[in-house]
Amino acid sequence: MPQATRPTQLSPSRALDFQQCPLLYRLRAVDRLPEEPSKAQVQGTLVHSVLERLYEMDAGERTPEEALAMIEPEWVRIQSEGDLGGLFDGLDDESSWLRGVRRLVETYFGMEDPTRLEPHRTECLVSTTLDDGTRLKGFVDRADVNGDGLVRLVDYKTGRRPSDRFCDKPLFQMKFYALVWWRTRGTVPKLLRLMYLGDGRFLDYSPTEAELESFENGIKALWGTMREAIATGRFLPQRSKLCGWCSFQDRCPEFGGEPPDYPLPTVLPGLEMPPT
Repeated sequence: MPQATRPTQLSPSRALDFQQCPLLYRLRAVDRLPEEPSKAQVQGTLVHSVLERLYEMDAGERTPEEALAMIEPEWVRIQSEGDLGGLFDGLDDESSWLRGVRRLVETYFGMEDPTRLEPHRTECLVSTTLDDGTRLKGFVDRADVNGDGLVRLVDYKTGRRPSDRFCDKPLFQMKFYALVWWRTRGTVPKLLRLMYLGDGRFLDYSPTEAELESFENGIKALWGTMREAIATGRFLPQRSKLCGWCSFQDRCPEFGGEPPDYPLPTVLPGLEMPPT
């Protein structure tokens, strides 16, 4: 069983977990219970790895042929780093899955020309501590900075672009990155771009300083709520349509399960919290 931890910082994925379901956050971030990766998750890992390696090459060498040639060796490497033996139902299933990976990589080349780009950073770590002590950390797939100093933050998605009414979740992630970039580098990114390789569409957003200030206040309040839950062990389940994709239904009271005993010392609400 993985050793429990008391989280001391916030990432966009864990923030979204807590907003979706506090119990889900607890089981992932505190109990650190193992989860079997899905085919879609591993596919995303492989595509991201190929695109990251692509930008390690000289600009003129960033061709579709070179990118497609990277898939097999990157897949071998990923398999060597984790137990993925139960992911596929035979060789035909894996072959079909790899064809899907190739389609996603090919779609990328229809969306932009990497030979004309020279990213500032790929797989860029962004982290900061806000003025109230809230610690933020995340990884941006790509940061582009042009000659005038304008910044574009780019994230690759292997699914299809959501309709406008369901864009809040992916934009939360990008605003999180934009906030950290602004607080560490003093520049508000000009453009936040999500590239949906599943259908070759973009989701673009241009944040303002005032908007990021408001977002920052929301993040501080969210982390305060999360810290109290971490200190007291009170993580209530929140049922939604997303429960069908949850790995922890057998641990959830909403589905007749029982969470494990809370693995950390707790304090009563209103008393001093354990240090973070």
